[in-house]
Amino acid sequence: MAKYFDVHPDNPQPRAIRQVADIVRANGLIAYPTDSCFALGCRPGNPDGVERIRQIRRLDDRHHFTLVCRDFAQLGQLVHINNAVFRAIKAATPGSYTFILPATREVPRRLLHPKKKTVGVRIPDHVTAQLLLAELGEPLLSSTLLLPGEEEPLTQGWAIKEELDHVLDAVIDSGDCGTEPTTVVDFSSDEPEVVRVGAGDPARFE
Repeated sequence: MAKYFDVHPDNPQPRAIRQVADIVRANGLIAYPTDSCFALGCRPGNPDGVERIRQIRRLDDRHHFTLVCRDFAQLGQLVHINNAVFRAIKAATPGSYTFILPATREVPRRLLHPKKKTVGVRIPDHVTAQLLLAELGEPLLSSTLLLPGEEEPLTQGWAIKEELDHVLDAVIDSGDCGTEPTTVVDFSSDEPEVVRVGAGDPARFE
């Protein structure tokens, strides 16, 4: 059964954040809120967690996982980024965007797109997610909590707990966080390409 943590939306209780971080460190799989919608998350070095996300969402090996970072220092260790791209991404973060970029050797091979050797990265603008990332001290490997056959992600923590109680280790809930996934921008070639329009305004990258 998944442990359920109901935290304050503006001032999440530090004890609850620590407990969720401990579950992640122990190779647990969690559902947590972001500035776009709820996401599934685990340690990047947790192959069982990655496989569990694939099973929950029925994903194939071409799916781009996202490494959710606390800040640019963390993000810069995971992807190759030139000055022009750095400026474009810096202006849009933290925010509801995922950026696809060539991965560094810091990223486990199993998380990369098999042909492009790329990975998605983002920095969320959400207090609970940020505090959890700060407590962990490493990125969260994440995927939008969109169940197979559904058009919209689950938006309420209690409903996630009810639906996925048997496959998650924890749900952290700080109230509604929207139904739109991030806007995805592919920076793996010369020009940025908006590959999914979501919560972030795509106009700055078009």
